[in-house]
Amino acid sequence: MPKIKSIAREQVVSVAPDASLTDAAQLMDEENVGSLVIVEEDRPRGIVTDRDIAIEVVARDQDPASLTAADVMSEDVVTVDVESGIFDVLRTMEEASVRRIPAVDSDGDLAGIVTFDDFVILLGRELKLLGDVIEAEIPPYDHT
Repeated sequence: MPKIKSIAREQVVSVAPDASLTDAAQLMDEENVGSLVIVEEDRPRGIVTDRDIAIEVVARDQDPASLTAADVMSEDVVTVDVESGIFDVLRTMEEASVRRIPAVDSDGDLAGIVTFDDFVILLGRELKLLGDVIEAEIPPYDHT
């Protein structure tokens, strides 16, 4: 079974828990990502998403400059081992109801991240390959 490390993004955009929420949002904008992994001593401690900022801060009329990433992060961060199989990771994401999941190495240090979008891209590529196989096996259509 393919391992999650085959599709995990190794370059994870992350911040420390004490990063200001304004800085975190600006980093998300600069890096064009919808989430940041909150890291302490190379270990994932939480995740802040653009939705967290919109709901927890903007919708509740809080001042983002007075908050830190730790104030709005999802603390019960679910992780997977970078050596986990793809289907195991999908099951974990479904059970935890998450769209993104950090991958950790054997020491528990952040090694990458996998998002729902990564699986959609993988599925699209696999379906194209299947379509190419099928198309190679059928006779060409006569377009008259």
